[in-house]
Amino acid sequence: MSTLTVLYITGWCRSGSTIIGNVLNEVAGCFHTGELSFLWKNAYGNGSNTMCGCGTPLVQCALWAKVLEQGVAPGESAQGHAARVVRRQLDTVRTRHTWRVLRQGTPSPALYEHAELLARTYRTIADATGSHIIVDSGKFPSEAALLPHVDGITPYYLHLVRDPRAVAHSWTKTKQYVVPMSAARSTAYWLGFNVASELVTRRHPERSLFLRYEDFIASPQATIDSLLELIQVDRSVNPVKGRTVVLGRNHTVTGNPDRFLSGSTLLRPGDDAWRKELPAKVKTLVSTLAWPLTGRYQYRGTPAPVDVGSGAEPAKNVSNARSGNLGTGTHS
Repeated sequence: MSTLTVLYITGWCRSGSTIIGNVLNEVAGCFHTGELSFLWKNAYGNGSNTMCGCGTPLVQCALWAKVLEQGVAPGESAQGHAARVVRRQLDTVRTRHTWRVLRQGTPSPALYEHAELLARTYRTIADATGSHIIVDSGKFPSEAALLPHVDGITPYYLHLVRDPRAVAHSWTKTKQYVVPMSAARSTAYWLGFNVASELVTRRHPERSLFLRYEDFIASPQATIDSLLELIQVDRSVNPVKGRTVVLGRNHTVTGNPDRFLSGSTLLRPGDDAWRKELPAKVKTLVSTLAWPLTGRYQYRGTPAPVDVGSGAEPAKNVSNARSGNLGTGTHS
């Protein structure tokens, strides 16, 4: 049985993981799951939404129906099994558990059971879709930390971040099934998820990439080149041409509601709305709360205009990026 490549996107929400994952979904042999960790919660109506990116309810989608059968004990219903998975996630792979997961050379019985479920899940997805690369935009650092214990995969990590002021502004908007969140709460999550993400990527620097959303939109084609290089895929299959990518149907589990869009898509260079619309006092609050990381990520002060010139640099390896200076639901 061949080993699967799993690219796990970690960081906080509203940082561009859905579009990056869906771009990679257009690469032959690559499949974007969306925020896979929410599958068992969302499928039976306990999460923010129940729809697959294909427009079908998760429990009726042929792919996810097959995945939801994995690990169901004799005499147990699929819905009962999903509830058991969600309880285990809350007990073992919330963001606050990241350091505990990293410290365990041998996973606890509960973590081992979850690692086994992930192994079966990834393999079922690969067999059903013919993919050998899976992009999981779950964004939970604790689950990313568990991946080395998942049989049959080689994990890679994308630590995706976005200016916390832009993220706070995005959370003020109601969009389909996504409900607003206060700037203070959003920034607290931004800080916690990114600190935990760093714990993971520092363990695996040779298989990790640090990426700012602002750098992605400044130079999308070069950024996707860097991601393909990370997962050892030839750059010639990059589906982005300049600023345009043609997106097909996907089977994402939750994420930005734009995941339902398909066709020719322009990757817009601007990220300016928050600069005009976010009140000055809120910007100050966010900058203060996020202070421990904003300098490292180059988000202090007034941001420079996005450089959309052809000379924009692609993403850097996580260690290099730092030496020079990201659902719709939460598990804190």
